[in-house]
Amino acid sequence: MRVFLGLLAAISVSGLGGCVDAPQTAGRVLFGKQCAVCHGAKGRGDGPYADQLQFPPADLAVLAANNNGVFPAGDVMAKIYGYPGVSHNMPMPEFGSILDGPKVMWVDPDGTRIATPKALSDLADYMESLQI
Repeated sequence: MRVFLGLLAAISVSGLGGCVDAPQTAGRVLFGKQCAVCHGAKGRGDGPYADQLQFPPADLAVLAANNNGVFPAGDVMAKIYGYPGVSHNMPMPEFGSILDGPKVMWVDPDGTRIATPKALSDLADYMESLQI
């Protein structure tokens, strides 16, 4: 009986961990497909195409360090998505249909609730995990 309860507890904990990590996993996959080619696997601006760009890609791992230790999620989302979803005229390509799909409510640092593409929220969460 003890073995069964221990196994049940292990399954429950591992299942919960999978649910908690799901946005970061989705964000990691999206980052790998869309961002790493320029920003590098760890976001340091050293991707395989970095030296071919007119402007060097940002070192995404120091965003919090450059913002008094606070990850600037709102700025990150605005840079990627161009709230409220308009063209942002930057050297970085737009994500377009990649960010279509389900929306989640994201709370801006000023408290404003914004319907945000889930993929964008997942990507920003993953980028926050890259901070050094």
